This record gives sequence, structure tokens and C-alpha cells, in this order.
Amino acid sequence: MSIRIDKEKCVGCGLCMEVCPGNLLKRDYDGKAYIKCPKDCWGCTSCIKECPRNAILFYLGADMGGQGSTLTVTEEKGISHWQIQSLNGAVTTIDVNKKDANQY
Repeated sequence: MSIRIDKEKCVGCGLCMEVCPGNLLKRDYDGKAYIKCPKDCWGCTSCIKECPRNAILFYLGADMGGQGSTLTVTEEKGISHWQIQSLNGAVTTIDVNKKDANQY
């Protein structure tokens, strides 16, 4: 599991760096985020949930049934939209109401 940061979308806000439990995200010479050691990524998805620009892609490995699919998360009025894009272009969205997320 690992992430990729789209430098075109990244605005260098630093939110992803603040939430990474492994302290793996750093700033490059342009002030934009990059992952220091991709192989050390825990796959916690904290960074993708915090990124306001949707600049971080999480790769779903074959061990998770993703076979190279990517995951992004956007927020809108208390709803998290988890979007999975398969290699064939198919998109699946899972909507999670944050208010109800921990009720189980």
C-alpha cells in the first residue's frame, strides 16, 4: 500500500503532514508534499482524508482486492465520499455520514 501525491493539485497546505502517524510526508523545494519512504506507508488514509485538493491518491494493492485501483476522499457537509477508481476507469463511490460513522 502506498500513496502518490499529484504535485499539480498540491497547494502545500501541510495538513497531510500534520496527520501522518509515521511522519512520512515532507515538503519539497517548492513547498509541496512528498512521501519520504513510500514502502513505509501504513495505509491509514489519514492524509487523503485531510487533503482539501484531492491531491493524494491511495493505491489499493492486490492484497486488498484493488489490483491497482486508487482511492480518494472528499468531504461535503458532514458526508465523506470515498471514491475508488479501477484501472478500467470504473468509479465506485461510498458515502459515509460522519455523524453515524461510529455508531456500531
